[in-house]
Amino acid sequence: MRRIRRGMALALLLCLCCLAAGAETPAYTYEKTGDGTVYDSPTLRYSIEVGMLDGTKVYVSRIWMQEPGKQILKAGSAWHEHLAEAQDLAKKMPRAALIINGSGYVSPLYPEIPENYPGSSEDYYFTPLGSIAVTNGELLRNLPGVPYYGLTLEADGLHMYNGADNGEVLAREPTQTWAFYEQCPLIADGASILDRDWAFAGRKAIRTVIARVDEHNYVILTVTSAHGLTLSTCTDFLLREFHPEWAFNLDGGTSGALIRRKYGKKKQVLVYGSRQKVVDIMAFTELPQD
Repeated sequence: MRRIRRGMALALLLCLCCLAAGAETPAYTYEKTGDGTVYDSPTLRYSIEVGMLDGTKVYVSRIWMQEPGKQILKAGSAWHEHLAEAQDLAKKMPRAALIINGSGYVSPLYPEIPENYPGSSEDYYFTPLGSIAVTNGELLRNLPGVPYYGLTLEADGLHMYNGADNGEVLAREPTQTWAFYEQCPLIADGASILDRDWAFAGRKAIRTVIARVDEHNYVILTVTSAHGLTLSTCTDFLLREFHPEWAFNLDGGTSGALIRRKYGKKKQVLVYGSRQKVVDIMAFTELPQD
């Protein structure tokens, strides 16, 4: 009997050793350093965790919404006229409890447009990137034949599209869109789709990445400091820690912004960001009262 027990114990030990040897070592280091604001209401809950990811300060915001399709809002700058500060756009939505910067955009300072966009850069100044642009149900842009890479707000919440036909996207009747370059979808169907050979993916920068965990839960990674992080690190971190359905890289750099409001308070406070002007923002709010 003792021999049998010893044999079973040895077999169990070998299994544990094999599991430990087979376990993947994270390609990054992360340490939680503090807690930020916690917001708790019957229809909206969020928490902001402060941490150090590969030596760079980050904010990790976890969000739960009862009906995301009705609780995610968008405010944008004047179309084709000028940009606005994220804080000023946030003031248009006083009920918003958490706000982040949104789409990448085209301006005289950042005039690059994808090669498959018709016209010249000037045709897109002070507007978001993306072959489709929808704000509050109004279709502002539709470039036939140019695939859509970006996010949409639909009846059940946010959806990510990675090179979809515009007709397919519009058939879903999105009320809002947020977009960036075609390489900005980072995770799809729970796996990385990041093009790690893309030069921008390996460049350290300030980032805002949003990920959908499930129908009700989202995670936002806000990367701070001039040192920043690569998209590869952001993708690896989100995949290992949260196992999201998808993740998308929103505008970053000096456009990065994280704004919060405490439960029961009216004042919106800039947690992170600069006075850089942006083309639009994404906001999370409580479920509107009927």
